[in-house]
Amino acid sequence: MSPDDQGVARARQILGGLAPFAGHDVQALPVTRLGGLTNLVFRIDVGADHYVLRIPGKGTEEYINRGHEAHAARETARVQVSPAVLHFDLATGVMVTRLVERAVTMTPETFRTRAGSPARAGRVLRQLHRSDAAFKFRFELFAMIDDYLKVLAGKDARLPAGYHDVVAEAAGVRAALQAHALPSAACHCDPLCENFLDVGERMWLVDWEYSGMNDPLWDLGDLSVEGGFGAAQDDEMMRAYFGGEARPAEHGRIVIYKAMCDLLWTLWGLIQHANHNPVDDFWSYSVRRFERCKDLMATPEFSRHLARVRQG
Repeated sequence: MSPDDQGVARARQILGGLAPFAGHDVQALPVTRLGGLTNLVFRIDVGADHYVLRIPGKGTEEYINRGHEAHAARETARVQVSPAVLHFDLATGVMVTRLVERAVTMTPETFRTRAGSPARAGRVLRQLHRSDAAFKFRFELFAMIDDYLKVLAGKDARLPAGYHDVVAEAAGVRAALQAHALPSAACHCDPLCENFLDVGERMWLVDWEYSGMNDPLWDLGDLSVEGGFGAAQDDEMMRAYFGGEARPAEHGRIVIYKAMCDLLWTLWGLIQHANHNPVDDFWSYSVRRFERCKDLMATPEFSRHLARVRQG
């Protein structure tokens, strides 16, 4: 039996114990693997009704608080940014949501080729950030770096050479960000392209594992990095988000967060590597992110944007 077949078999086993599927022969239901880097995600078809089943991956309990995630998923469904949550098991992290019909799961390539997609992403992020959604978790960048380093220390995992030096250098970045801190908002905090579902007239957001109250411009900087956005895509996203041209300090925060998200997610990748996650070569993934962080921080552009953030 292939790994995909094993995943489908496990999904059917789980479905048999879930209320949304009571009374149905789960062995006969169409179950389709949708992907996921650390989790198993499936589409479930029950007649005219369509659902998504998420099964958490091995080791995610070390760094994901399922209570916080469940609350965020329900809050974002309430403000119509994310699909409805029909089941969430806090003990296992198994979740069932409604499927977003006719949606295209975005990728860096589709962000380049689907006209208006950076603008639609900017608008759904603005909708989230300006909503009255409130999350239980506070996403604190440098505290999370410390927490991830502790997880890695417990696994006796190695870091890319110079990682601690860059963290120390980032103390100046932290001071600049805090000098004119923006009000925290409900943020996705992990805006991979694949977490954006495009239905043409708008986008939806999914996957709230890392969500929290945060500087809202983190989401824009992180999406730009994940999507490999060029200057024109950044400009389209920012204009849609701000309703016009971003102020220099706002643009500066977005550029700073491009580097800082790579600094943080380097450690996430190292945890996947230490957990022997087979989905990707996570050591190479982490090294690439760390090198990109260092390269951006070394540019005159980064220094200029940092100065604008200090000025406020």
